[in-house]
Amino acid sequence: MRRFPAIPALIFTAQIFAVLTSAGCGYHVAGAAGILPKEVRTIAVPAWKNVSTQYRFSDYIAEAVTRELISRTRYTVVADAANADAVLTGSVARVLQSATTLDPVTNRATAAQIIVQLQVRLTAKDGKVLYDQPGLELRDRYEISIDPKQYFDESQPATERMARDIARTVVSAVLESF
Repeated sequence: MRRFPAIPALIFTAQIFAVLTSAGCGYHVAGAAGILPKEVRTIAVPAWKNVSTQYRFSDYIAEAVTRELISRTRYTVVADAANADAVLTGSVARVLQSATTLDPVTNRATAAQIIVQLQVRLTAKDGKVLYDQPGLELRDRYEISIDPKQYFDESQPATERMARDIARTVVSAVLESF
């Protein structure tokens, strides 16, 4: 007489699969929840306000947020808020830069940290606030060459890199809040 020991294991596996797939545990694949209300098809990203002392930093962020929305979402991005279903506004509240590492011989900075504090809001055409983050804070670190012959001012590339990171964070936060 032949025995089929694998059949009970297959039945048990099928039962577990059925339970897990029908459980509806609420988890979803990352990025799948990023759908704003149905009436939002266009998003305006006007120029961001800048109350910090960092020149043009808000311009870099607004441009990076626009690129991020275009590349990651299906929404049409427009410049004029009157032609949009929602408006994503932002403000650079503060930009702090400070040395984090010093060369022990020359006592010059070899690394610096940049801290950016933002206020971000997505408002629907009817005035309803869809997303609000009044105290968003991001940090980045960059190196500073101590050799005058090889010195390259890393602050501008660090600012642009920080703007891209901020854009990714802002767009992700807005999309994941739904």
